[in-house]
Amino acid sequence: MKVHVGLDILHKRGFAALKGKQIAVLCNQASVDSRFRHILDLLLPYQRKGDFSIRAVFGPQHGLWGYTQDNMIEWEGYRDAETGLTIYSLYGKHRKPTPEMLNEVELVLVDLPDVGARYYTFIWTMALTMQACQEQGIPMLVLDRPNPINGITIEGTVLHPDYHSFVGLYPLPQRHGMTIGEIACYLQGEYFVQLSLQVLKMEGWQREMFFPGTGLPWIMPSPNMPVWETALVYPGMCLLEATNLSEGRGTTRPFEIFGAPFINGRQLCDQLN
Repeated sequence: MKVHVGLDILHKRGFAALKGKQIAVLCNQASVDSRFRHILDLLLPYQRKGDFSIRAVFGPQHGLWGYTQDNMIEWEGYRDAETGLTIYSLYGKHRKPTPEMLNEVELVLVDLPDVGARYYTFIWTMALTMQACQEQGIPMLVLDRPNPINGITIEGTVLHPDYHSFVGLYPLPQRHGMTIGEIACYLQGEYFVQLSLQVLKMEGWQREMFFPGTGLPWIMPSPNMPVWETALVYPGMCLLEATNLSEGRGTTRPFEIFGAPFINGRQLCDQLN
């Protein structure tokens, strides 16, 4: 059975939940429905009809279209020539939407992929956006998507609050076993209790599913997540970022291979075996 993500369902309903509102959208290039159609491409015809107005679009780490490989400071904001939409980076000077960015916004729509690991930054971009929405009294609607490495297995230590950072703002295990919608509900219940939050659940998703079982297309959520198997090894292999080893960034199989020029390959294999 094919899974229908939150975007599929919202579109099937004619975006009725957005009717008459001025909205902001947090998304990236992987925010597509089950037929490869991007959320902005689906929203724009309804905006042209006057059903709602898109006041701003926010992009997470690696940019709205996933073309920023490194983690340098990104663009402050610009108007997209093709769509006329105002685009802001939330991985530049600001990682939390400012009151100016949310000016006149009546609803923030979130449609981001997640890969099931605490240190994948998209969930923390969502968390900071939740904080901003709570402060401004703006409701949020999160469109749920599958956890590609299933919703059952939980592994690793839980983050201690003293060590919070942008790769872990709130306590979660390394492999958390939740969907992005479930993470939003957890954060709202524990930290953003005054936020008006709605999560549009998926249809057909079962917790034991790995990504191939969903029948959905894999769209690279970031430059170093080329295939779904990358997400499977990422919760462990990403820990190598804290060492002087390469975790495979820049190769065709990031996080599936690792190495360094000073390693004696045969000796390492012998010790691992």
